[in-house]
Amino acid sequence: MELDRKALDASLVPGSQFGGKCNMHLPEEGTLWYALHVRTRFEKVVARNLQGKGYEEFLPLYRRVNRWSDRIKEIELPLFPGYVFCRFNPHDRLPVLTVPGVNAIVGIGKNLMPVQECELDAIRTVLKAGAFCEPWPFLEAGQRVRVEYGPLAGSEGLVMMVKNSYRLVISINMLQRSVAVEIDRDCLKPLPKELSRKKAQAAKGELVSF
Repeated sequence: MELDRKALDASLVPGSQFGGKCNMHLPEEGTLWYALHVRTRFEKVVARNLQGKGYEEFLPLYRRVNRWSDRIKEIELPLFPGYVFCRFNPHDRLPVLTVPGVNAIVGIGKNLMPVQECELDAIRTVLKAGAFCEPWPFLEAGQRVRVEYGPLAGSEGLVMMVKNSYRLVISINMLQRSVAVEIDRDCLKPLPKELSRKKAQAAKGELVSF
């Protein structure tokens, strides 16, 4: 599933905050988004190092409240623990692999597999909206919907009920990881089953005709 490489010791490189933000310069020709498998709890370190080398990176974070007997603290954690997204040319991947903390580039066998940018855009939309979100078990089956209005308008995903509230589940199919965000049912519109099936096939890399 991944191209293995021995992890290197980390060295911090000053950078900006993450929280789902990324550099907004125009992408270079031939570059695509890939998922990097990184050392546990080194996601922010890797993102800073990539940023310091001039790469466009994306590390989506969410906030969680930790409660102890004597205090309460809000912390930021990766939505996809162990992964950082990066845009680069696959033919020039060595500088990425040598970034401290990077273990591998996610792929199948020896073939690197890019992440669909529309999936990353959906995650960015959720973060920009400021809605509560959290990591979620990967889902493949269910009613696909489109958000018709509101901060998440245009986003698509699966809908489910959790503790009397609706959640829109957005997935990164390459990683088989998902994110769930609270949503108002009234702004959801079911997608036709045939279109849902074809989009699911396309996300898996299957050949379909629309």
